[in-house]
Formats: sequence, C-alpha cells, structure tokens
Amino acid sequence: MMTKRELAPDAAGGVFMRTDLTPAVSATSTAPLGANSTWRAMVAPYLKADGRRAIIQLLTTCLPFFAVMAAMFFLLEYGIWLGMLLFPVGAVLLVRLFMFQHDCGHGSFFEQRWANELLGWVLGVLTLTPYASWRADHAAHHASMGNLDRRGIGDITTLTLSEYLALPKWRRLGYRLYRHPLVMFGIGPIWLFFISNRIPAGNQRRRWRAWLGVLGTNAGLAVLLITLMLSLGPTVVLLGWFPVALLAAMIGVWLFYVQHQFPNTYWEASSSWDFRNAALQGASFYDLPRPLHWLTGNIGFHHIHHLSSRIPNYRLRECQEANPALQTAPRLSLWTSLKCANLALWDEERGSLISFRKARGSL
Repeated sequence: MMTKRELAPDAAGGVFMRTDLTPAVSATSTAPLGANSTWRAMVAPYLKADGRRAIIQLLTTCLPFFAVMAAMFFLLEYGIWLGMLLFPVGAVLLVRLFMFQHDCGHGSFFEQRWANELLGWVLGVLTLTPYASWRADHAAHHASMGNLDRRGIGDITTLTLSEYLALPKWRRLGYRLYRHPLVMFGIGPIWLFFISNRIPAGNQRRRWRAWLGVLGTNAGLAVLLITLMLSLGPTVVLLGWFPVALLAAMIGVWLFYVQHQFPNTYWEASSSWDFRNAALQGASFYDLPRPLHWLTGNIGFHHIHHLSSRIPNYRLRECQEANPALQTAPRLSLWTSLKCANLALWDEERGSLISFRKARGSL
C-alpha cells in the first residue's frame, strides 16, 4: 500500500522543521501565499506545543479507549454480538491515538523531544505502527508529496495515464487490482499494518534505528497479545482486539487516501513542483462534522498540516479560522469524498485524477 524507503530523512517533519521556526510577522493574514514570509507569518503563532492540552487530549482519549476495550472484552464473554457493538467505538478512538503518534513523529505534540519519542513508541505498539521507520517514511512523504519524479515514498502508488497505457496488459491488470476499493481499503490495511509493518526494510546498517524500532514494536506487541491471551483467553484477541485494530487500520488508510486522492489534486514534475502549491492544492480540507474532526485528531485540516507539519493537531483549526487565505484548499465533505474511491490515474493533459472508466472514454 504505502511503500517503504531505503534511505529516509532522520528528522521528523523533514524540511519543514526548519522553515516552521521562522518568527512571526503577523498573527492573521488574508494575503496570498506568494512569498515564504507570508505563509510563515500565518503559521508561526500556532507552532508552539502546549503540554497541558496534549495531556488533556491523552487523558480524554486513552481512558475512554481502555474503558471501551475492557467493556468489549467483558461483553464477549456473553456473546460476540454484544461485543461487536463496541468495535466501532474502540476503532475510532484507536485512530485518534494514531493521530497523536503522528504529531509525535513531527515533534509537535509535546515541546520536549524525549516526550514525543517515548509516547510515539508506546502508541506504536497499540497502532501496529513502528514509530522510527514510519516517521522516516512519513517525513519523506512530506518532502515529496505531489512530485511526479519522487513518487513511491510513503505514499499510495499513483500512475499517470500515459504510464498506465504504456504498461503490458498483465501489469495494467495488477495496477487495476491494486487500486480497486476492495483491495485498497480491505486487503491493503491488513497487508500494511499486520504484515508489512512487522518486517524491517532497507539496509540494516543505514537504517539501524528503524530496524530496532520495528523489532522493538513487534516485541511490545507480542507481550501485549500474550498477556491478553493468558489472562482473558485467545477468543479475546481473535474476536475483540483484531476486529478493532483492523477497522482502525481501514479508517486510517481511507483518511490517508482522501487527503491526497481527489479530482483536482496537485501533481507536477520536479522542475515545476512548488511546496506551497503542493500543500494547498494537493492536500484536501476534509470538512467533517465537528465530532468526527475530534475523533480523527483534526487531520482533516490536512492542507495546513502539509504547509506546516509542526502545528499540533489541537491548533490546526485555530490556524484555519484565523487565516482566510488558508481556507481556499480543495474541500471534501463526507459525501463527496466517497466519490473519490474510484479515482486511479493522473491525467497530465487534464490536470486531474480520473477513474479507469473515464480513461477508457478518453482513448
């Protein structure tokens, strides 16, 4: 689904960690983002992490999550159907915890680096996501998103129409299967979170931190699952923990997909690629109902996150509302996002992401 990288930046947030530290000029602006100083001034007031808000987020998410999981394990003793009622609740709370891990990877959740590192690793056990290797791949995604010449690093594989037509039939079939919604949002999450994330990738000497991270996460996960099985029985793992983790993985892949896979997204060759345009045109504003924004850690404000990855999730909305110039990003509602599921090919002539059906009609 999202590929691993041989060599990736060590610093979470990649190039944006440096640019985000530019001092503010003004807290609010309606000016177009035509210069670095303009957008840096817009985001500067929102870069500082707030430990109090971070701890409150942790408490109001971890406590309900563990309470829901405990209640689900208890109800499973009386029948799977009762336990199933709590599957979605546990899954969405686990997604929210992943968003905290995501912030830790960018160094934005807490002000102290050690706190981000510790929390990121611990949450990685719950989310099935090895912190160090994910952080490196995700930093590379931020540094190359929307660049046609730098695809294949921490992203969803996307071919151009001309590249697809140049493939032999059997490879076209393989790509069509890969992009099919049942594979993308069904088999894909299983492969990514339950299999791929368990296997260290790349050169073990160059990426030794990532290797240790994967092995450490696997060890922590093994301890967790063995403890559950010994104390509550294997049924709890098979019918309780696994469905919650799988549903959370599916939701996570869907969120990542709609953040960049929509009709009028942004793709350019390296010679024309621009960081600000990639952020504000190639990352969507997923305009969800407010409770869903809370459950997804405000990741729907994804255009602002790509413009400045050092803004904590709890300040993304503030940044959006204070700066009208940042409110022009491509907007997706819950309903319109569903129509993006069949998009598969970047049509360079149209400047649009299109479906296989539309590609056939253009031949």
